[in-house]
Amino acid sequence: MFGEVSRLVSYRYELPETFDGLLLHLRRALQVDLLSLALPDEHCSSMRVRYSRSSEVVQAELPSELPIADSPSGTAWSTQEIVLISDVANERRWPQFIQHLGLAGLGTYCVLPLTAGDRRLGAFAVGSLQTRAYSEQHLQLLREITIPVAMAVENELVREYADKYKRELTQARDHSALLLEVNNMLVSNLELPSLFRAISAGIQRVVKHDYSSLSLYDPKQQQFRVHALDFPGGRGVIKEKVVFAADNAPAGEALRKRKPLLVDQLALSRFPSDVTKWLLSEGIQSACWVPLIHSEKVVAVLNVASLHPHSFSAADVKVLTDVAPQIAIAVENALAFREIADLKDRLSKEKVYLESEIRAQYNFEEMIGESPAWRRVLQQLVTVAPTEANVLLLGETGTGKELLARAIHNQSPRRERTFVKLSCAAVPTGLLESELFGHEKGAFTGALTQQVGRFELANHGTLFLDEVGDIAPELQPKLLRALQEQEFERLGNPRTIKVDARVVAATNRDLGHMVAERTFREDLYYRLNVFPIVVPPLRERAGDVELLVRFFAAKYAARMHRQVEDIPKSTLKALCRYHWPGNVRELEHFIERAVILSTGKTLQVPLDDLRLGTANIKIEPLVDTEREHILQALRACDGVLGGPTGAAARLGINRSTLNSRMRKLGISRKDV
Repeated sequence: MFGEVSRLVSYRYELPETFDGLLLHLRRALQVDLLSLALPDEHCSSMRVRYSRSSEVVQAELPSELPIADSPSGTAWSTQEIVLISDVANERRWPQFIQHLGLAGLGTYCVLPLTAGDRRLGAFAVGSLQTRAYSEQHLQLLREITIPVAMAVENELVREYADKYKRELTQARDHSALLLEVNNMLVSNLELPSLFRAISAGIQRVVKHDYSSLSLYDPKQQQFRVHALDFPGGRGVIKEKVVFAADNAPAGEALRKRKPLLVDQLALSRFPSDVTKWLLSEGIQSACWVPLIHSEKVVAVLNVASLHPHSFSAADVKVLTDVAPQIAIAVENALAFREIADLKDRLSKEKVYLESEIRAQYNFEEMIGESPAWRRVLQQLVTVAPTEANVLLLGETGTGKELLARAIHNQSPRRERTFVKLSCAAVPTGLLESELFGHEKGAFTGALTQQVGRFELANHGTLFLDEVGDIAPELQPKLLRALQEQEFERLGNPRTIKVDARVVAATNRDLGHMVAERTFREDLYYRLNVFPIVVPPLRERAGDVELLVRFFAAKYAARMHRQVEDIPKSTLKALCRYHWPGNVRELEHFIERAVILSTGKTLQVPLDDLRLGTANIKIEPLVDTEREHILQALRACDGVLGGPTGAAARLGINRSTLNSRMRKLGISRKDV
């Protein structure tokens, strides 16, 4: 029964269809006249019936919603214990609900809690017209099927949340676009550099000066950053983006007193700060600092300076003071524009990842397998998912590491935030740092726009680093810092960014051996290896091959609108004997090809492609078998490795993995 229910929920049915099938299966093993599913409302104050089916002999319908304390479903959900009412007529708890059970003619009513990880989902109930209809054996059966049933309910809730989240992202993006449109109509300069050039040119016509700058204040760090600078005769000592402490700086005094500061003769003794040293090195002798205040908040500090002493009069200070509120509004508009642009870019990128997750259907339905090796992996997953620990997935290519990473995310408290994936081997080494941590516009050649890194995108969510063993040694210290301190800097920007991202890493390489060879940092290895999960290859899950074959056949038959109803036993035996060097991915691609070749209702599997016979098979050493398998694929593709028709695609592995295996097995183009 457990296997039948697991296979039932593995198909992507709507929840009513799933429970209709469950009802049919249950009626084969015990008497069921009623089956219902109840979930708590958003406030967890009442239980609402999401599904209910009953036989024709049931005389009345049960309430669709009741307070949690007044229903057996609420009790089962809150206590996480089975509620069994063996004799409805003599039950004294939940009097209002029991009255409805009596009107319906039910004699026995049993409610089981549904739980996924540490998340209480709801409860499902079965009822019978007979009293004492369910024995301990029946209850054990019901307990066993709650796991796949909970998975089906969890899948449905996740899909509902994904649809809701996608709608919210779209609304937020549209709202940002509207704000941008309104700002474009209200202001003409929305970038700080161009805005400040216009401000400096306007001031220059009234207040003559040699130097001007705009410094934004960071209250958390208690420091200023020069965001705009106009100094045609400068020597390059002071540059844009330079940071200086507010303490002992003239700008800091103007900020604290919230009024202009005029200095006729700049001296280090009065303001012993780095910025004073820089200004004196540039030849600055007199200056004025004006706080830019809007809505009672100091937005920034405007500084005008001269290479001569006593250059600014009281009238000049009055002009700067009068224009300061308008400049503050303009600066705040520019900062708001930049923030909105960053938000729009972030929403766009999150939308891409969300759509990718939706297309992947969260992959719960593809976690097929009943072998002991696979069950051990799933048990480890259930154990670690609710925690914040980093997870390291170890296993060969094609074993389903990304599938497990997504499952860990979806079973964790971070399930409502973004799952971000990065294949470390698929990105060139020179660009991997930018992909991980982001970059500013102009940070390097080709950086035409600002880019948010994967770590930042995964804030409060999960970052999946696939093929983490391929990260170059020079990048490993920065990754270690991001894991330990949860902070980093974008390329081209010294500002530290704090994130809260859980990392799930995966590799098919022996990191311990790499540590010994000093190609992988030992401290990074221990930081990633908090909770290792070894994902078994398919050859160690022989009992799961048949389940996977049937699942993939049904999946691709539905996608291609084919009717595949039968798989010969001899074919299944042959597929179970094959060692599958490409693991589940190879099996999936092979079955997809078989569905394409099948013209009738029987799956036509090209066993010759696997070099399998139906008679006795000689067991060769695994290395020799794998070498011959790769050579066969290369010959069939005329030596072509990549592309949709290349050997890598035929084997169901990445091109980089194929190259690595060819080197390991001593295979070259001349062998083809």
